[in-house]
Amino acid sequence: MNLSRYRPPLLLAIALASLAIFAWPPIHQSLEYHHFADTRTLFGVANFWNVASNLPFVLVGIAGLAWLARHVTRVDRCLRAAWLVLFVGVVLVGLGSSWYHLAPGNATLVWDRLPMTLAFMALFALILGEHIDEKLARLSLWPLLAAGVASVLYWQRTDDLRPYVLVQFLPVLLIPLVLLLYPRKGSGAVWSALGCYVLAKLLELYDAPVYAALGGTISGHSLKHVVAAAGMWALLAGLKGRHSASIQPSAPVPG
Repeated sequence: MNLSRYRPPLLLAIALASLAIFAWPPIHQSLEYHHFADTRTLFGVANFWNVASNLPFVLVGIAGLAWLARHVTRVDRCLRAAWLVLFVGVVLVGLGSSWYHLAPGNATLVWDRLPMTLAFMALFALILGEHIDEKLARLSLWPLLAAGVASVLYWQRTDDLRPYVLVQFLPVLLIPLVLLLYPRKGSGAVWSALGCYVLAKLLELYDAPVYAALGGTISGHSLKHVVAAAGMWALLAGLKGRHSASIQPSAPVPG
């Protein structure tokens, strides 16, 4: 039996089933979320390490944009916009998260979450394009970005996180399935990024215990930023690796 024809209906069924989240009561943002273990002020910067640990995002995003600027023609035309949005989003994640951690609250959290949705949705579009059909990246990118931004604005207006939860966690569920159902070479970088994402969420969840275990040197939330940025670096390394052969100068032909 050829199971390949059942792959699209399976992914679609999971996506549609996830809409059941709207049958739940509204999910409100807990104000406890803004209470972090490490609140030290250093060099006049409040919550210094939670702010400074966002620097890797900025560096990885800039490195990705610099690579694209030099080698954009090496990347499939249908994927270029998604890679560009991903790296721009990563830079903005670093800036937005830094702004949020200077004065944690719902008002500043918006500027943390907006760029995160850009990066999440761009990555999802890339996975669809690279593993299923390259045209899917171009066709899905802008609707996905619009859905991501709308989910944050909806939360800002209504204090209901259900759309934001959907756009953040549905791709995390579907991406591994796409990798398994539509395997291709060079997907190790995406698996590494997913592993970093899971570890980052655990560090976020155990912010205070990690801070205590490390003797008050650095908190789980600060480490979360570094680990999540490492996941983005894995994606950049994978992009470079896939195109390294074509970038290498040709060996001279013996005369």
